[in-house]
Amino acid sequence: MSDNFPRHPFHPEQGSSNPVNEQHPSAYAQLGLEQEQARLFGFRVPMEPTPGGDRLDPSPGQWPMNAKVPIPRSVYPSSHSTSSGRVSKACESCRDQKAKCSGHRPTCQRCQDNGTRCSYGDRKREKLLKELKDLSAQVQSYESLLRDLYPRLDSSAAQYVDQVLGGQLVRSPNTLANRSDFGRDDQTATIDHTEEDFNRDEASQAMGFVGEHSEVAWLYRLKRDLDQDILTPVGEIPDRPSISTLNYFQDDSEIIIPNDIDVLTRPPQQIADQLVESYFEAAHPDFPIIGKHIFLNQYRSFYSNSNVRPGKRWMAVLNLVFAIASKYSQLVQNQHQGNHVDHLVYFARAWRLSIGSVALLDHPNLQQVQVEGLAAFYLLSTGQVNRCVFVQTDPLITFVLSARSLTKSFQSRSWRIIGIAIRSAVAMGLNLRNETGTVAHLSKETRYRVWWALCVLDTVLYVVTGRPPSTSEVFCTTPLPVPYREEDFWNEGVTQVITDHKARSHLLATLLSSVNTISLGSNANPSTTPSTEAEPISPPITDTPPPNISLYLLYVVDLAFLMREAVETLYAPGAGTRRSWREMEMAISNFNNTADQWLCRLPAEFQFGNLNSDRPFARQRASLAFRFYTTKLVITQPCLRRLAHQVPHTPSPSTVCDIMASTCVEVAQQMLDILPDKPDIKWLYEGLPWWCVLHYVMQSTTVLLVELFSKTQSGTPLAAGLVQKVKKAVCWLSAMSDRDPSSHRAWLVCMDILSRHGMKFSFNINTEL
Repeated sequence: MSDNFPRHPFHPEQGSSNPVNEQHPSAYAQLGLEQEQARLFGFRVPMEPTPGGDRLDPSPGQWPMNAKVPIPRSVYPSSHSTSSGRVSKACESCRDQKAKCSGHRPTCQRCQDNGTRCSYGDRKREKLLKELKDLSAQVQSYESLLRDLYPRLDSSAAQYVDQVLGGQLVRSPNTLANRSDFGRDDQTATIDHTEEDFNRDEASQAMGFVGEHSEVAWLYRLKRDLDQDILTPVGEIPDRPSISTLNYFQDDSEIIIPNDIDVLTRPPQQIADQLVESYFEAAHPDFPIIGKHIFLNQYRSFYSNSNVRPGKRWMAVLNLVFAIASKYSQLVQNQHQGNHVDHLVYFARAWRLSIGSVALLDHPNLQQVQVEGLAAFYLLSTGQVNRCVFVQTDPLITFVLSARSLTKSFQSRSWRIIGIAIRSAVAMGLNLRNETGTVAHLSKETRYRVWWALCVLDTVLYVVTGRPPSTSEVFCTTPLPVPYREEDFWNEGVTQVITDHKARSHLLATLLSSVNTISLGSNANPSTTPSTEAEPISPPITDTPPPNISLYLLYVVDLAFLMREAVETLYAPGAGTRRSWREMEMAISNFNNTADQWLCRLPAEFQFGNLNSDRPFARQRASLAFRFYTTKLVITQPCLRRLAHQVPHTPSPSTVCDIMASTCVEVAQQMLDILPDKPDIKWLYEGLPWWCVLHYVMQSTTVLLVELFSKTQSGTPLAAGLVQKVKKAVCWLSAMSDRDPSSHRAWLVCMDILSRHGMKFSFNINTEL
């Protein structure tokens, strides 16, 4: 019967003879068991001595080289085993009881035999991955919900959200893979390349590069898309028109100044007094490039004493004041202040005195900075200086301003001059707080105002041209201007605020938010921020200053720096490639909330909900309104552009994008609502920012045209309302054309679009002036 069982694995084969086996059969079995233990457990178990007292330790001649011993398998296969003998995953019941599992699904053999519940749970790693996936999906849903709610939050809640989630936003795994697409996607608001040779001809040179935050670029993109839809056959690549075709500034007009200009000639004192008064009323409050009190004293001395011989640069400042005031008088048609071309003569004198090629080689000083700043403002206001001004050296001086051969538009020329002015100011250290004891404190305050005037003017110009700012917050520690009239600088209390830096910071902190005060005042020096130490601050003037022109300037500077931050964040080349669209939306919403906070901080006298001209500061309220609206348009325009290029009948990118695009259109309509239904040109130039009102009108009109042609269905109430607003803007452009050639060209650009694409909206506008 024993023959039916398999031999012991350690028994020798039949017929073989081995002395070891015969002498120590039990020892041999023990040896095989120990060797098997060593194989299974990774270590060798010491052998016990044999019954005879000898330890079995076979010598090389007694033991085979390979000591592996076969493991027998049971002759009775288990009913619970599989064909392979191993399973990839055991059920939870077998794993808990440490029993062999057959791995059958849905019930293993062992659980089926025992009648127990069989389940296969996730492994630990799979469970962790599943939990991570669930948590990531939950975080993304919370982020999406938060982004949708963000525009509806109040300022404090929005600020808290920014602090909590500022560096913890979870990016989609596809963000990095898709970033290269953002740089080429027309739906984004930034580009990192040009698609035109700006040196190919005079027209391209005249316009130059125009960035994405300029309304000219918005209008160009709209016109290109509309023309492509109706003019390009299917399958053909359309010709890309030059952006110069949308240039509504002067490019081909020539203005020749008489060649007998005498730089020492002065107008009669009566006309000069009227011009100086007009300048300080219509230009100086927004751009205090010169000190009013000092200049007026020098001006009176110059006209009262014929023996006074001021320097060339002061004479250039005087002629630029005359030129700016004369241009303003021409727009409002105050003929008693001189002929309508006198502003060109005044500017010609100033150019020859201190702006020409020879003067620009001199070392800069404060008066040269003022000359360059005033020249930039004059060029911005005229709209006609499109050629490099040159002066011949022969006795008969020929002074020519030609748009046809100057290959820079007026705003481009002004943009270049303001860049020179800012660099001259930096060379004079005006971008830094002055702590020297050799300069009077009132003179320091005048210099601070010169710097901020240049920065505000630079803001206007880089928005009009779509180009980078010429100033940098990182290299600026100039204190913000004190909110007191220049006439009050000699007041003892005001002088103490000017001289006491801590008192100045404390006062500004009560007028502006602490964050804005720090960022705008001087981020490089902590001493310029409101003190939080135990040292008490006792400012001599604790009451909020009454509304005045200098307080108005403070809020203008505050808003200008918000504009600069928005432009650098949203429109810098490649900004769309460095951020996902969700991050762009968060930035847009944040900037929009900051602009609303700025509006809430305005004193009641500067609130522009009611632009009644009978109230004081009517001009300042209108200016603040236009500045506020243009800032909101630049902030929210990327969302409008994204929706305008969206494929029809596709879901919106997000609720935030919808809200910001609607805000952009609403703000454009509010900007045009400032204008009366019936054009009144005298009211326009007397009560509004006359130097760039055309820019504001075209900016809002372009936004409405984009909304109308890209997103609006004809025959709807929304379309009817937009059509009425566009017609109103076109009527104003037509009326402005009588006194401003640039406005006439802007009217032609709009009429070209409406005449070819406005038929479906029933535009019935006379195409003749």
